[in-house]
Amino acid sequence: MTSPTPPAFLPGLQLSRVLYEEAVRPLLAEHYPGLPHAAARVGPGSEVLGFDTARSADHEWGPRLELFLTAEDVTEHGADIERLLAHRLPKEVRGWPTNFRPSPDPHDVAGLMAHTDGPVAHRVAVRDVGSWLADLGLTAEPTTADWLAMPAQRLAEATAGAVFHDGVGELTAARAGLDWYPDEVWRWLLACQWQRVAQEEAFPGRCAEVGDDLGAAVVAGRLVRDLMRLCLLYARRYPPYSKWLGSAFARLPVAGELLPALRGALAATGAALRERHLCDAAERVAALHNESGLTAPLDPTRRPFHSRPFLVLDAGRFARELAGTVTEPALRGLRLVGAVDQWVDNTDFLGDPVPARAAVRAALERRGGREPDGVR
Repeated sequence: MTSPTPPAFLPGLQLSRVLYEEAVRPLLAEHYPGLPHAAARVGPGSEVLGFDTARSADHEWGPRLELFLTAEDVTEHGADIERLLAHRLPKEVRGWPTNFRPSPDPHDVAGLMAHTDGPVAHRVAVRDVGSWLADLGLTAEPTTADWLAMPAQRLAEATAGAVFHDGVGELTAARAGLDWYPDEVWRWLLACQWQRVAQEEAFPGRCAEVGDDLGAAVVAGRLVRDLMRLCLLYARRYPPYSKWLGSAFARLPVAGELLPALRGALAATGAALRERHLCDAAERVAALHNESGLTAPLDPTRRPFHSRPFLVLDAGRFARELAGTVTEPALRGLRLVGAVDQWVDNTDFLGDPVPARAAVRAALERRGGREPDGVR
């Protein structure tokens, strides 16, 4: 027996809009006329960032929606609306089931679309904007510490996606407030990202010098990643986590110029070629900095690393100049460690705002100290 042919792929944001317009909205109008609400597809999910494909349908993808009510209406009507949707939603939208079943793997929390003859275990989350913001660790207007504790991936999820209706305006206002970092926080994060490059830009040459070509390639990969994140920051786009970093970078206007050098650095099997490609890439990102006008122009050309026979950009110059433009008291005198996802990349850690905020508080309390300026 052959498996049924899956329906034609439809980008998840379009599918969610259809779910709202053709199913959820009419039910609300019938049973809760005039109920203030917002409907959106935001939060986790490849479709929110616009990177979903037919492959995405194998987990937590499908007709999904966030339905936002006031906190009072969630308390009064939330459970009833969820039951209404379970019994009255269509069984499928554009051929895709609205019912989700748990994964057969007990260790996998993802849901899978599955047809049902009974009530629909739907993915319409009924909540209020305040609880949604609390998932980011926010209970009020973001402070500098809040911005540093929110991973860029979470901010991308909160500000991308699509809002299909906002009868209250609260969701739209909340998203606008998170649209991009405050100017001084942005400058600080750029400085800290350049500092990451400064700390390792000479390491590929040093690794190769002792015969560790694999180690040189690993460090080169780290530098490529940091330069890509720098480009996204200059473009005022939240860098997503590793799975979608390359896809997000490829959408930047500068990507076409940088891709040959970045790919060359990753593919190089010799120290000289790797160094040339890394310097080519770093010089173009340095030019991007000069084009930003955030500081006075800096010489964007390569130079020797102290007395050693390695050519580097000397990225610490850019870190220091940017840090020098920051006057925010919470950041002055702070070591150039940046936001939490500039020094932690563990997914489970970054997904929980409590330890992330605790770590940022500790970093803010530890001021001063010598910066590792061009670690040798």
